[in-house]
This record gives sequence, structure tokens and C-alpha cells, in this order.
Amino acid sequence: MGGLGKTTLAKLLYDDEKVKKHFELMAWVCVSDPFDIFSISKVILQSVNGENEEFADLNLLQVALRNQLKEKRFLIVLDDVWSESYEEWESLVSPFHDCAPRSKIIMTTRKRKLLEDLRCGDLSSLQTFSDDDAMSLFAQHALGVNNFDSHPILRPYGEDIVKKCDNLPLALRVLGRLFSTKTKEEDEWKELLNSNIWESRKEGEIIPALRLSYHDLKACWKQVFAYCSLFPKDYVFDKDDLIKLWMAEEGFLNQSSSNESMESLGLEYFEELFSRSFFQYAPNDSSLFVMHDLLNDLAISVAGEFFLRLDDVMKDTRKKDPERYRHMSFVRKEYEANSKFKPIESATSLRTFLAVSVELEDSWGEFYLSSKILVDLLQKLPLLRVLCLSGYFISEVPETIGSLKHLRYLNLSRTLITCLPENVGNLYNLQSLILYRCNSLSMLPINFSKLKNLRHLDIRGTPLLSKMPLGIGKLKSLQTLSKIIIRGDNGLAIAELKDLTNLHGKTHIKGLEKVEIASHASEANLSQKRLSGLELEWSGVFNDSRKKSLEKEVLDALKPHSESLIKLGIVSYGGIEFPDWVGDISYLNLISVSLRGCKHCTSLPPLGQLPSLKELYIEDINEVKAMGSELIGTGRAFTSLEVLELRNMKRLEVWSTPIEVVSFPCLKKLVIRGCPNLVQVSPGALPLLNILQVSECDSAVLRSLVPGLVMWRGEVLLSILEELKSYP
Repeated sequence: MGGLGKTTLAKLLYDDEKVKKHFELMAWVCVSDPFDIFSISKVILQSVNGENEEFADLNLLQVALRNQLKEKRFLIVLDDVWSESYEEWESLVSPFHDCAPRSKIIMTTRKRKLLEDLRCGDLSSLQTFSDDDAMSLFAQHALGVNNFDSHPILRPYGEDIVKKCDNLPLALRVLGRLFSTKTKEEDEWKELLNSNIWESRKEGEIIPALRLSYHDLKACWKQVFAYCSLFPKDYVFDKDDLIKLWMAEEGFLNQSSSNESMESLGLEYFEELFSRSFFQYAPNDSSLFVMHDLLNDLAISVAGEFFLRLDDVMKDTRKKDPERYRHMSFVRKEYEANSKFKPIESATSLRTFLAVSVELEDSWGEFYLSSKILVDLLQKLPLLRVLCLSGYFISEVPETIGSLKHLRYLNLSRTLITCLPENVGNLYNLQSLILYRCNSLSMLPINFSKLKNLRHLDIRGTPLLSKMPLGIGKLKSLQTLSKIIIRGDNGLAIAELKDLTNLHGKTHIKGLEKVEIASHASEANLSQKRLSGLELEWSGVFNDSRKKSLEKEVLDALKPHSESLIKLGIVSYGGIEFPDWVGDISYLNLISVSLRGCKHCTSLPPLGQLPSLKELYIEDINEVKAMGSELIGTGRAFTSLEVLELRNMKRLEVWSTPIEVVSFPCLKKLVIRGCPNLVQVSPGALPLLNILQVSECDSAVLRSLVPGLVMWRGEVLLSILEELKSYP
């Protein structure tokens, strides 16, 4: 049965710190249907070795997986398994047999047959909550407390609701969130309890409980939720990407005031649906989201005839008049045949053409869509507002794309395109252009500046793109620009950023060695742009043309907004020291700092005073010989830091912490690598450390750490002592 909390329980186990310490390797796979042994095995291998290798067949893949798991203690979670085939299971687990003792596999499923055939030693059949537990869960979400003691008049209504929900956790959580939006007046609770929607209830079905929550939504929230019916079950999505799709659909995000952006309104809608449990965090990545299967079913049931999953039509489960279709999605396949798209040949009013993927397939597959099919489709769909061809092995975009005058969202990420047609500049209404990981993309259209309504340009992962189109600084609607390449006289100048007043989010500014006058950098006015992530990069070539004092002035002039910044990276900076703003305590929300390749710097900034800093990466800063009070500051230091990595600090000799300074109370991971001259390390006691990696260093590094081992966990101490044995 769905909604019992199988995935939630598995996730609690998987994320438990004691569990993580017990296993050497861990992997989480959302399996769903169909049960694809190749793709499941590929995801497991990628999870345990962190690499995305290609394999010609299943045998080679499983040999690699067997070698990776051999004599290792692992935990693998297979979530939402539907297959009942014993033979498929035997094939999947064949690489697991040479593992270390006490390795575990957790499987969540609604099917008992496979588990019974396997004669699992630990078969746990989740039951519905007891009445008391169900009341407690409902009260937590509806009232914010564990019981009805403070609201006794509402207790009878709570008991009736729990009974109508069959004590199922998902229904209780969703309905609890609904009741939390109401007053604590008896009449409001009675009205919801007496809704006619409950009369459609069937034995064992919880959809009516979810439908009641849907019924209570505002019309605008219902519309954007119904749009999510285009997503297949277990589809993992990014919040910002979903909002961009909503923006592209006319009438979805109607701004109530001229001061409220579509992005802000979309975020409000998303957070409302999330707060009501219509969306939830993805099991293995809390930055992404997913819909529960039963809520996915609800979205389909309320979406109506304008929304279509093409794969459902192929299965003959949803036959409708294609002329009425407005929004269509389909799961990418390895080779797309023309016959697949025949059902939409007469859907000339189609607004959405959305290629999506199930997580497993996307991790290993190659997907092909012929240029002929693409040209034919685009000619027949003149009213498109959303076009997503992400992940296809497409090497060129048809010229016909320039005729899609209504297009607002174009996603060509992870394709093989080298350029875009010049007539892309005709797409006046285009709001979002996604070119993420287009590894072969080398140029953007010359007339790019015609895209006056462009709000989001994602060009992350485009290593061959070396120049921004002229006039991009005039696109005043731009809100996110993931990469900015400075070329001076031959392209974008740093001062042109001044007119991009709405810029926010994350950006990476490259080519800063081309900035010849520091005042031009000041004109970029980064301090007034609410950037959450900023990476500043100079060339990695250090020659006589580089001026140390100028580069410090430029970096000083590029001071970002102090309240919004969460992540900062500085790469190949050529100054001798960092300007005062780097490490300034005013950056209260800064969580991550990376300093790489700053080869002339002789000292580090006072990063220890940043109150929220959790991650610090320092690499290839060769002139620094000592890390001490200038990095740490006075009093308490690095109070929130959890990860510290020092790599390739060739001249670093001493890392000292003043005795009077309390530092690193939260440090969990310490990496010291490629520091051959480091002989003294005294960070003090590290009570929470559980990962220590030291390599390409003198044995003195580990030996100097020994005095601080008293407060460390036994496993860490043993690993260090074992490591010391390998040194002469």
C-alpha cells in the first residue's frame, strides 16, 4: 500500500550517522518501473565510485561493480521496487556476493511475492499507525503540538479525520498541513469534515483525503499543481526549473502588483504547495524535489484533457482528441521513431513539448532524435511556449526554431550543439535559455542582444564558449547569468554589468586579467546585486603582463553584496594579499569559501571570523608558509566549520592555533594533501572529527596531530595510528 512511510523510514536509516559510520560504501537507487538491471547497476556503481563510466554491455558493467564492492561493507537501498521477477533479482545481485560481512540491502516495495520468494531474513511489513500515533502525527501538522490537550473541543473532529484517513501517514500529513491553514474554530473543522469529497471514498483508497487538500487550494495553486501531472512518477526536479516552466505558460503566474516578479510569485506558489506536502525533498538530495506516487496520481486526476503524457497514449490508457492538447511530456528513449509523435501531429495548439527522464535512464543512456523528426515537429507546433530537448544527441538546431514567436522557455542542455541559429534572436518572448553542459557549444548568436525579455541564461559547463555576444549587457531583464566572460575590447567589458541591476543567484566571472582599470570593475556594481554565489577567476597563466597591485584593486572593487552571499570562490588571483572584504565579518551568511591557484599570495584572509562558514577549500597557494592568527583571528574561530581541505600548499610549514583561541568545534572532515614541507599542525581538539585524510605530506603532520587525539573517536584514532605505521 502507498503512503505508509516506507521511503521515509528507509531514508531515516540511510541518513543516520551511526549507520554511515558502519558502512564503507552506500548507494540509494529509486527503482520504480520498469526494472532495468543495467541502469540500476550503473547508478549503484556511480554512487560508490563517483565516476560516470560507459559500458558496452551488462556483463562488463557488473564486473566493474563486483570489483568495486569486493570485500567492502556496503549499504544499498532499492526504493520503490515493483518487479516480482526472481530471475531479474538474481541477475541484479550477482555482483554483490563477494562483499564483506554485515553488508546490507534495504528494499522498499508494495509487492510481497518477491520478498517471499527470496526468503528474506528480515521482512518488515509496515502497518498503519495506531490510533494514538495517528492522532499525534495529525496534531503535529495541524496544531504544531503532539496532542489535542490544548484544543479539547477539536479532538472529536481529529479522531474522525484520522479514521477517514485509515491512519495512513501520508494522508495525515497532507491533511494536517491543510488544517494548519485554518483557524482553530470548530465550524471550520466541521465544514472540512463534512465535505462531499469524503463520499467518493473507496476501501483502502486515500485519494479522497488528498483530493480534499487539493480542493482547498486557491485556483492559481491548483493550476500549477495540475501542470506537474506532466512529470512521470519518481521524477526528480529542481525548484527553480519548475518555476521557469510555470513562468512560460501564459496565465499561470499573474502578478498581483507591478513590484512582484514572476520568479517571486512562482516561489510563493511552490512554497505553499511544499508546505502542504504536495512536494517533498528527493530521498538522496535535499536540494531537489519529488512528488509522492499518490500525489502524482492526484495531479493526473485533476489535470483534465489539456495535459498529456505521451507515454500514456502509447499504452492506450488515455485516448483523447489531440486537437485539444495544450501541454505534453514524454520520457526520452534511446531512439525516437516518428511513430511516437503521430498522436500529436494534429495538436497544432500545443504549448508545451517537454522531454523528461526517469532518474535511472538519465544516468547512463544515450538518446537520439533525428533532425528530420525535429524539423517536422517544429513546423507543426507554431504556438509552443515551452520546448525542452534536454539530453538528446542533437548536433544542430533547425532554422525553423526562429519561427516559434511565442517561445518562452528553451532547454537544450546536455546536447551536442556547437552553436545556435542566428534567427534565435527573433524569439522576442524568450525568458529562459538553458544551455547547461553543452560541451561543444563555442559561440552564441551575434544578434543575441535582441532577446530583450530574456531573464535566465544558463551556460554552465560550456568549456569551449570563450566570448559573450556583444550587447549582452543591455539585456536589462536578465536575472540569472551563470557565466560571464570578460574580453575587454573584443567582447564584454566588466563595466557593462552595471545595467544588469536585477542580477541575482549564482554567477562565475572569468577573464578578470583583461580588466585594465580598477574603476571599471567598480562600475559593475556587484555590491548592489544580490548574488548568492560568486566565483571570480583570472587566467591560470602568470606572466609579466599580470600586475599584482592592479589585481588587488580589481578584486577590492568587485566586493559583492554582504547579506546575500552564500558561496564565494576566488581562482588564480595574482595579488600578494587579499582585500579587506574577503573574510569580513559582515558576510554573516557566507557558508562556503574556495581559494584556488592564488600563487602570489603570501597570507590568507581572516576567514575564521565568518560565523556561518561551513566549508573552506584552500588549494595551490604556494607562497603561504604559515597559517596562524591572521587566518583564525581572536577569541572563537571557525565556529561553524565542518569541512576543511588544504591541497598543494607547497611551502606551507606551520599551521598553528593560539592556545587562547577556541577553534574548529564543529569540524567533521579534514583533508591535508600535497603539503610536503608542513611539519607542525596544531588545530587543537577536534571533538566531532570523523573523516581525516592525509597524503603526500611528511609523517610529522600525523605525528603532530597525536596530542589532540584525546577527544577524538576511537575509530579515528585507530586509523591514524595505522597510517603512521606506513611512514618510515
